[in-house]
Amino acid sequence: MNVFFEESGDFKVGSVMSHAGEAYQVEMASGKRNKVKAKDVLLQYEKPAPAELLEQAKAVAADIDLEFLWEVAGEEEFGFAELGAEYFGHAPLPHEAAGLILGLHNAPIYFYKKGRGRYKKAPEQSLRAALAGIEKKKQQAVIQAQYVEELKANKLPDSMKAIVQQLLFKPDKNTIEYKALEAACNETHQSPQRLMLAAGGIASPKDLHMSKFLFENFPKGAGFPDVPVPSAPANLPLAAVEAFSIDDVTTTEIDDAFSVVHLEDGKVRVGIHIAAPGLGIRPDDAVDKMARARMSTVYMPGDKITMLPDSIVEAFTLAEGKTCPALSLYATLDPADWSVISTETRAELVPIANNLRHNTLDDLVNEETLASGEGDYPRKAELGLLWKWALQLEAGRMVKREGFGLKPEQNNRVDYNFYVEDDVVTVTRRKRGAPLDKIVAELMIFANSTWGKLMHDHGVPGIYRSQGQGVGGWAAKMQVRMLTHAAPHQGLGVDQYAWSTSPLRRYTDLVNQWQILAVAEKGVAAPFVAPFKHKDANLFAIVSAFDAAYSAYNDHQSNMERYWCLRWLGQQEQRQVEAVVLKDEVLRLSDIPLIIRLSGMPPAARGAQVKLDILRWDEVDLSVEARLLEVITAPAAADAELDYEDEEETPAEHEQALAEAAAPADEQAEVADLASETAVTEPAPEQAS
Repeated sequence: MNVFFEESGDFKVGSVMSHAGEAYQVEMASGKRNKVKAKDVLLQYEKPAPAELLEQAKAVAADIDLEFLWEVAGEEEFGFAELGAEYFGHAPLPHEAAGLILGLHNAPIYFYKKGRGRYKKAPEQSLRAALAGIEKKKQQAVIQAQYVEELKANKLPDSMKAIVQQLLFKPDKNTIEYKALEAACNETHQSPQRLMLAAGGIASPKDLHMSKFLFENFPKGAGFPDVPVPSAPANLPLAAVEAFSIDDVTTTEIDDAFSVVHLEDGKVRVGIHIAAPGLGIRPDDAVDKMARARMSTVYMPGDKITMLPDSIVEAFTLAEGKTCPALSLYATLDPADWSVISTETRAELVPIANNLRHNTLDDLVNEETLASGEGDYPRKAELGLLWKWALQLEAGRMVKREGFGLKPEQNNRVDYNFYVEDDVVTVTRRKRGAPLDKIVAELMIFANSTWGKLMHDHGVPGIYRSQGQGVGGWAAKMQVRMLTHAAPHQGLGVDQYAWSTSPLRRYTDLVNQWQILAVAEKGVAAPFVAPFKHKDANLFAIVSAFDAAYSAYNDHQSNMERYWCLRWLGQQEQRQVEAVVLKDEVLRLSDIPLIIRLSGMPPAARGAQVKLDILRWDEVDLSVEARLLEVITAPAAADAELDYEDEEETPAEHEQALAEAAAPADEQAEVADLASETAVTEPAPEQAS
C-alpha cells in the first residue's frame, strides 16, 4: 500500500512498510524511512507507484481550470474528494485526487484552506480583487523590466524624472521605480548616483552634492515666500560719524563697519557699528520664523543660501552711501596706552561712507606700509589707528589666554579663498593675520566679548560660545559649546563671548541683538522686557537647533570645497603636486586645502614637504588616489607658512579650521575668531585619530 500525505506544508508519497495504531512507517523513493501520523495521510492507494503518482498528480494540477473549479464548488466548506466527484464527474482516481489537492493548495486566492484536505472557496469580491492585484503585478513587472533596459541604456524613464532625488536620498523601496533602479545598478555594477549621472537624472557631480544637501535641509526649496520688508523705528538718532566697512568684493551681507572720531581731550572714540535687523524683525513674526527655520546663511564656493531674503538683507546691510540702522558699540580709548576708558551701546542711524574691499587694499595695506605710513588708500589714518589698537587687543588676549594655561595663537597659517565663475574655480592663498583681517577680527572679538558682559551684568540671558577646561566632560577636551549664560572662552582669551556681530547671517546673533537692544533701551529693567528670559525653553531650543543646522552647513561647505579642490586639479591638469605631512598618513596639498590620506606612506615627520603623483580622483565620492614620489624637505626647512609647523592640532581640527578659514568672503570678517575656536593647541598630537 502507498500513501499520499502532507508534511510541513509539503505533499509527499511513499510505500507503507508497517502500520501501528495512529502511525505509518513509510519508505520514501530516496530509501529514507519516515514516521507519518495517520491524520496527515490524505490518500491510501495501491497503484501506481509513488513516484509515478506524484508526476501524474502534478500534470492534473497543471490542467485544472481554476475558474470552473471555483464555480462548481459550493458555498460551504468541502473536502477534496467531494469536489473531485463534481469536477471530474466520477469518483476521482488516486492521481486525480492528488492532483486536485495540489491544485487547491496552490490556488490560495481561489480557495481558503480550512484543515487537512478541507477548503472553502473565496468570496467573489475577494477573488476578483486578488486577481486584479496579480494582473497589476504582472503589468508592473513588464514596466519594471522596461525601466531596467532604459536605465542600462543610460536613458532615464519619464516616470523617474520627477522623483530622482527621492530615489537617491530617501527611496520608497516598494515602488517599481526603485526596484528597477536597484536591478539596473546590480546588472551594470554601478551605484545609484553614478547610474543617475549617466542617465541624465543628475546633471553633474556638483548638482548631486547640492541636491542631496537641499533635499535633506531644504525639502521645500531654498526660496523665500513674499513677506513685507520690516523697517527700523523712525525716531533713531543720527550718528555724527563717517563709517566704513572692510569686506571681500563678493560680500553682500555687510554686517559690520567702523568709525574713528578724535575727541577734544585727545582721546579717541572708536565705533563698531553692526547692522541692526533686530530693530525691524520681531520675535515670532513672519521674517523671524523664516530666519529661525534656517539658522544661518549657508556658504560654499561660488554660491550661498542666505538666512534672510535679499530684500531684507538690502534693507539692513551697511551699504556705501546709505544711512543705515545699526547697533553701535563706542569705545573711548587713551592713545597713550590704548586702554579702554569707557564703552557705550546705542541704536542709531549710521552714515556709511565707504565699503572697503580686500581685493583692492590687500596689496596696499600691510604691516610695512602701516609702520612707514607709505601708500595712498581710503581711510588710511583710521586704518592706521585701528591697527595699533588691534595689536593691543590681541596682546591682551594672549596674556589672558596664557593665564588660562594655553599657548599663544599661531599666526603662521595660510587661509584659502575660493572664487567660482562659469564653473571655473580659482583658489587663492593669503596668510592669516594680515592687517585688515586682524583689525576686523580683533574688533569683532572685542564687541562680542563686551556685549556678552553687558548682557551678563544686566541679568539678561544670551547665547554664548564657551571653551574651557573644567571638571570632566566636554570641558576637559577643550571643545567649544554654546551656553545661555556667560562663561570663559579660553581659546580666544576672553571672559565671555557672545556671537552678536553677524545678525544678517546667523540667527544666534539676531537673538543676541534683541537682548542687547533691550539692555541699551531699558537698562536695569531689561530682564523684564527682553524677548528671552532666564531658563527660557525657546532659548534652549534655539541653541540646539542652531548647533544641528550649523554642523550640517559646515559639513556641506567642507564637501563642496573638497569638490572644487578636485575640480581645480582637473582644470590645472595637475598630476604632480607638493603636499605637507599633517600627521602619519594624512597630508594636505600646498596650493589648495585638499586633505589626502595616503595609505602605506612611509614614516615622515609632521611638517615635511613631499611630492605626490595624483593617480585619479572622483568627484562623486570625493576621493583621491595618490602615490608618494619623494620627500622634498624635512620639517625644519619647511615653508614657514605651512600651518602644521610646530602646532599641536589634530587633523580633524585642522580640516575644520581650513573649512572655516576658507569660507567665502562674507565670512572673512571673523576668520581669526573662527580659527581660534577650532584650532585649539591643547590636545596632544598622539591623541588625534
